Amino acid sequence: MAEKGVLIILSSPSGAGKTSIARALVEENKNFLFSVSATTRKSRPGEVNGREYHFLTVNEFRERIYGGQFLEHAKVFGNLYGTPLQPVLESVNNGKDLIFDVDWQGGKQIRSSSLSKFVISIFILPPSIKALRERLMKRAQDSSDTVKDRMRKSIGEIMHWKEYDYVIVNNNFEQTLHEVKTITTAEKLRRVRNSQLEEFIKTLRNEFEELKS
Repeated sequence: MAEKGVLIILSSPSGAGKTSIARALVEENKNFLFSVSATTRKSRPGEVNGREYHFLTVNEFRERIYGGQFLEHAKVFGNLYGTPLQPVLESVNNGKDLIFDVDWQGGKQIRSSSLSKFVISIFILPPSIKALRERLMKRAQDSSDTVKDRMRKSIGEIMHWKEYDYVIVNNNFEQTLHEVKTITTAEKLRRVRNSQLEEFIKTLRNEFEELKS
């Protein structure tokens, strides 16, 4: 009965696993879609424009801000990031569940937007700071200076955990993935998300009255 899709915010400090979780959800269920953000940062080896990110120049990004084309946008580690609005509206209206891999700034803007009633927010914590650093080093996507910068800022990001509906400690990837799916399933069954439920109850009442007569 829930004809509208939901917006699933996944946030965490860099390296805690939110991107891997988002990708796994999309691979396992065709109703999950990944929200492709726009960014001004340079693409990394293996990244494809329009798949991992929409890579824009600073001027292109600012033009889209002024044009009201972003649901949210923020500056993170010296680069601009934003969520294109139109694909989000299309996903909600088509009953697709859209996953956002965003930091706390982006999460806050989405939760405060006109689409807030469709939002489910989940914060992913690392099992320890040591494990977080090891994951950042292991993925080998950033320079040592960038890793150090991400580590310095990680505690500040973690302090926003209370702003989220759910908080999961990512001790085990498969367990964390299962918990995210369980949360999403339960949230979609909430009465307030079933806009056709009242009409269905009326149908049941009418059927009951017919049986009485």
